[in-house]
Amino acid sequence: MIARDLAPLLRRLAGRYPVITLTGPRQSGKTTLARAEFAQLPYFSLEDPDTRRFALEDPRGFLSGCAGGAVLDEIQRAPELTSYLQGMVDADPAPGRFVLTGSQQFELMRRVSQSLAGRTALLRLLPFSLAELARLRGPAVCTDLPQTLLAGFYPRIHDRGLDPSQALADYFATYVQRDLRELVAVHDLQRFERFVRLCAGRTGQMLNLSQLGSDAGVSHTTARAWTDLLQTSQIIHLLPPWFTNTGKRLVRSPKLYFVDVGLACWLLGLRHPDQVARDPLWGALFENLVVIEALKDRLNTGESAELYFYRDSAGNEVDLLVPDGPSLWPVEIKAGATVNPDYFKGLRTFFAHQPQRASGGCVVFGGDAGQARSPWPVLSWRILARGRPVAQAAA
Repeated sequence: MIARDLAPLLRRLAGRYPVITLTGPRQSGKTTLARAEFAQLPYFSLEDPDTRRFALEDPRGFLSGCAGGAVLDEIQRAPELTSYLQGMVDADPAPGRFVLTGSQQFELMRRVSQSLAGRTALLRLLPFSLAELARLRGPAVCTDLPQTLLAGFYPRIHDRGLDPSQALADYFATYVQRDLRELVAVHDLQRFERFVRLCAGRTGQMLNLSQLGSDAGVSHTTARAWTDLLQTSQIIHLLPPWFTNTGKRLVRSPKLYFVDVGLACWLLGLRHPDQVARDPLWGALFENLVVIEALKDRLNTGESAELYFYRDSAGNEVDLLVPDGPSLWPVEIKAGATVNPDYFKGLRTFFAHQPQRASGGCVVFGGDAGQARSPWPVLSWRILARGRPVAQAAA
């Protein structure tokens, strides 16, 4: 098993809290990580029908069999267990007793916040980062940007050498056929699938629910509900705009990204690297990669998912703002392999409009070698494989 960047934080918090709650998309590696780091604890998968039935019908009896602690996998299958765990850890608050994993973030967080507030550490594991993938497959993984985007980062694809197109097709089919039925009743699966593909076509764009719903043939209300569903099941990530109370010119709609860029490519019908490089959304897919890598950096070090973009009513934009203490580190993201003076336009605008909040800054581009431009360095996308957050890498 490849060492995950989240593991040190997981171990540290397990020494302080009686319960660890680990969420993340399906197939992001939660079970593998939990079992590897807590091999001394018995393991129970609530995906197993017999185990789940026991836990649902007799929760006290089920938990009496793991009084010393356990890894409870896919806890959202038996969410009532969190209420019973509350009493157990109050009676014996020894750290590291229980590890809970779950894929349905919002519902699981609601249950945990109600029953285990103050008793659990909350962590979120996303698919491989580029740095983790480089450790698994070597530096060669950073030589082919289109192939990197196409394959995505779900661990199973890389651990087992699976064909990304087939694996992602299976992933999406399983999601539609099983997860949707657990989360909400979607009566028109064909229309929902069309909706998700339309979302992929809007990668890196500001979310317009009215237009998205119209194109999918559903109401604005349904479009909002389905967008929430995609967030709940951690298929998409919505990046909010940054604004201040005095900055009334700033737009407030979030931008849409996929948690795994490979899934976005598959939904767009891209099956070969040359198709990715020629696709009209090439730049947006590269932006998706960099934004989600920044999100992984924060989550793996225990930071919040707090990231933003900047855009004002005049169209001036910075693709990514990373909190850096009280300041914001602006990042421009460009897929082109040749540095263009326009790459710095957004940075200049942001520093001119927000001089007291702006700090540092850089450009991340699709080229192979960075450039020490002044005042903002230009970083190759390959630097992301070194495992350092963008702000540190540029320093």
